[in-house]
Amino acid sequence: MQSQAEEVVIGTDDQRIIDAASQFTDDIVMTSPDHASGTERLAEVLALKNWDENTIIVNVQGDEPLLAPAHIELLAEALKNNTKAGMVRLARPINNIAEVFDPNVVKVLMDHQGYTLYFSRAVLPWLRDSFTMQAVEQQEVKALTKEANWYRHIGMYAYRGTALQQYMTLQPCMLEKTESLEQLRVLYNGIGIHVSIVHEEPGHGVDVEADIEKVELLLKQQI
Repeated sequence: MQSQAEEVVIGTDDQRIIDAASQFTDDIVMTSPDHASGTERLAEVLALKNWDENTIIVNVQGDEPLLAPAHIELLAEALKNNTKAGMVRLARPINNIAEVFDPNVVKVLMDHQGYTLYFSRAVLPWLRDSFTMQAVEQQEVKALTKEANWYRHIGMYAYRGTALQQYMTLQPCMLEKTESLEQLRVLYNGIGIHVSIVHEEPGHGVDVEADIEKVELLLKQQI
């Protein structure tokens, strides 16, 4: 609500979320429980709200409660400025070796214009000379090297309405299923994804159950 968004909508298939959200808003959409991803849910919201196909929709996922309003505005502006993109996402530099090898941290590779080459839970790029299998297996890789830059994908993105409509006509692809990353369906089918780099920490997300307690503590500190 603190961003410059023209409208803020909560889309969910869970009555518990509706009950909680109705305490502070009436703009809630009940969606199908059969969606395989947040992107599919977003496409249904687009249709139910009858938004124009040129509308820019920023998806703030429930597991990223500490994202700043500035990030919403950054995504919307990036989509306006990168006309070849149907979708934009955020990423930040990885600053420790544990994140590089953590499969819960999604890595993203970009070209020189900031357009995505690939998303993966694996180590991308892989430093052939530094990351020998023996060094990795024996946990001898202790620090980042200067030979490559790693970027961590942040779970927040924006779509053009046209790209959302196209997404719903596409079948899940092998890469999407293998990595369990819905954005790979977009890349696989030739829809451009631009990445905006942020250097400040956007706030702790909830990737695994252990993150819940950490995020709840941070939220209490903001009250």
